[in-house]
Amino acid sequence: MSESKLKTAVLGLGSRGQLLLEAAIKTDYFAIAAVADKDAKLAERTALKYNCTGYDDYRRFIIQNQFDCLLVAGAIHTCDEYVKMAVKKKTNILKLAPLARNFQEAVELARLADDENVKFAVANPGRFARSFLALREFLQQNQAEQFFFTTAFCAVGGEHIGDWQTDPKLAGGGVLLRNCYQIIDQIVWNFAMPETVYSLNTNTAGDRQQRSYLTEDTAVVTMKFTDSFFGNLTASSKVFGKEQEILKLYGKDKILTASNAQFIVSDGDEQTSEKSEYDDDEFTRHTALLKNFALSILSPDKNKLCSSARENLNNMAVIEAAYLSARTGMPEEPGKILKMAHANPT
Repeated sequence: MSESKLKTAVLGLGSRGQLLLEAAIKTDYFAIAAVADKDAKLAERTALKYNCTGYDDYRRFIIQNQFDCLLVAGAIHTCDEYVKMAVKKKTNILKLAPLARNFQEAVELARLADDENVKFAVANPGRFARSFLALREFLQQNQAEQFFFTTAFCAVGGEHIGDWQTDPKLAGGGVLLRNCYQIIDQIVWNFAMPETVYSLNTNTAGDRQQRSYLTEDTAVVTMKFTDSFFGNLTASSKVFGKEQEILKLYGKDKILTASNAQFIVSDGDEQTSEKSEYDDDEFTRHTALLKNFALSILSPDKNKLCSSARENLNNMAVIEAAYLSARTGMPEEPGKILKMAHANPT
């Protein structure tokens, strides 16, 4: 491994992969050695732009190279086996969320990374958003404040949905897994994993029979954390307007509101006592998370990895419980799902 820069490859060169590439170069900790995408022309163009080698064959891409780390932005169903191959070659991984299509696949990835003693990070850029960091700092500095209820809202906006993303077998899930991962991560990161989850999911396709063969585009999830603290998450890809995530926390004396650009503290009458606005964007947040990932490899004693695959099993357990609840019509316990993973090693 280079002392100054990590020999790095990027798998998946869509808009999210391009964002990772640009952010990685901005940090100055990564030396881009290769890129790969199923679109051969895209791989070639990107390789020329960044003066590296391009591949359209993921298997050859992994077998013929030895990288320090791999940044993964490819569609889940196209690259999971190649990510495992890379881990077995002692390659550190940073993967865009979600960690996997389902909880069992997530467990396999986390265990493999542990067995091979490599870093496996899940990109949760919300952890580096200044608005959500302000919320977290407030909660840590005001632990005496009592909060009873939290609401979260996730609007997908005008996102383009590929055909594979509507197929449960290929995608694993719809808005909950694909679009709510970041807000669920914020909930679990700040408030711990809920004891029980009850979920209603649907697809609003006109043909009722067709709905059962599609991933959900609308979901409502109710969470119980303790006997005195509950939460609710609403998500939809059918809401007009821009993409947005809002997390609101109701307490005895204060109401806290965090969004992508703001953190607001108000009283019971919703009179604002504190309001902070932030202009950091997705590029800035991805740059910060990539810096954390690089330093956790280069200087692990001084820099703890943020958002490891093992830690993200909590998020995946909550999502798994929500999907299970939607099928059974009953509340489900994420903790039991997590315990099953520990009790049944693969």
